[in-house]
Amino acid sequence: MKKLFYTIVGLACICLPIQGQGTLSLDSCRALALNNNKDLLMSNEKVNAAHYQQKAAFTNFLPKISAAGGYIRTSRELSLLSDAQKGAISGLGTSIGTPLQQAAQAISQVFPQLGGSLSALGESLTGALNNAGTAVVDALRTDTRNMYAGALTLTQPLYMGGKIRAYNKITKYAEALARQQHYNGMQEVILSTDQAYWQVVSLAHKQRLAEGYLELLQKLDSDVDKMMAEGVATKADGLSVKVKVNEAEMTLTKVNDGLSLARMLLCQLCGLDLSTPIRLEDEEEQDLAPAAVPTRDIDLDAVYASRPEIRSLELATNIYRQKVNLARADYLPSLALIGGYMATNPSVYNSFENKFKGMWNVGVTLSLPIWHWEEGIYKVKAAKAEARIAQYQLQDAREKVELQVTQSAFQVREAAKKLAMAEKNQEKADENLRYANLGFEEGVIPASNVLEAHTAWLSAQSEKIDAQIDVKLTELYLMRATGQLTIENR
Repeated sequence: MKKLFYTIVGLACICLPIQGQGTLSLDSCRALALNNNKDLLMSNEKVNAAHYQQKAAFTNFLPKISAAGGYIRTSRELSLLSDAQKGAISGLGTSIGTPLQQAAQAISQVFPQLGGSLSALGESLTGALNNAGTAVVDALRTDTRNMYAGALTLTQPLYMGGKIRAYNKITKYAEALARQQHYNGMQEVILSTDQAYWQVVSLAHKQRLAEGYLELLQKLDSDVDKMMAEGVATKADGLSVKVKVNEAEMTLTKVNDGLSLARMLLCQLCGLDLSTPIRLEDEEEQDLAPAAVPTRDIDLDAVYASRPEIRSLELATNIYRQKVNLARADYLPSLALIGGYMATNPSVYNSFENKFKGMWNVGVTLSLPIWHWEEGIYKVKAAKAEARIAQYQLQDAREKVELQVTQSAFQVREAAKKLAMAEKNQEKADENLRYANLGFEEGVIPASNVLEAHTAWLSAQSEKIDAQIDVKLTELYLMRATGQLTIENR
């Protein structure tokens, strides 16, 4: 919702300077700066990267399926039989036929009437045995010149020494850390934008003050010239006034130059062209009228919960604690369930066949580190030392934040006191200038006294503007110190 709000406000504000319509408010400048700051765009992408890394880490809890395949062509095939064995088996009938023929001849001598039948039987048996031997040799041929293999494997971690759980927590903390760093960057951008905004407002009010002061001096100069013509004022009075007029013109020139540079800085922060003629809402105010100073006590626990730096260090401490578990897990047993299917061609499940055939398999794997010369102990101790360093950094940051909040609250109260005194001084300077002008018109007060009254009036008005801006800025610094600086806070 915040991103959507920033985008809508930013787009609405971008159109104003382009079309020359209306003025920019403080919220508009903040939204423009947040939408155009390159550091914030990069930190937002870091948040996205950390988010996807966390999602990737969670997948380590889930089973993983992988497939592998291969093909190889060989110049020769594997043979289960030697050439001699192949010849012997193929010629099995011939080998047996010779003794059979000898036996048939011996029988035919005893029984002449059986000679022809025995001879035909021997020849038939010899051929059948030769054919059977040849079939056996062909059946045992592997034909492995073209070999194919494929496997599908499933792996489900059962226990990895807590490594997966620790890594998943680390990525969660890393994502939250990236978000806190992005939020801290947003606060820094808002702080810089507000400082530039109030600098422009301050110089715009001082520009109006310098113009009014110059008009007063020019009127006084005209009055002195008339009095000199009547012999009431001296030439020294006229020269003194003219010197003050020149000084006022120089002051106005400096204020105009400073205001132009301040506007350029604000345009740069807002992502606008430096020559964009922007006008600010608070420039039109006759009196800045700062809000009342908050008197409530500050809850430091709430401050710690709001400050992105503290939250970042807390997350970093949690990350280092999980790194201890990660270092310990490398030296604990790991257990995983595996299963898969493997197929080959040629296959050997039904003798040798040029067909894809395979088999299922399932099992478990256990890895148990036995001895690493206490490497794991040293790594765990090193990780614990890093975790303690992060804890000390967190404690130190808490103390500094407490000091910063206390100082900021003190500065807010001091700024309010200075503003009250500046307003009283301004009232006195107004009254003093009024009496000086009346006395000068009546001829009872010299021009030098009137010039002093003008100078005192200018100083009092300038101090009041500075005090009002100081109240705005100290309240801004207090909100930054308490972690409450957002686009909604004014």
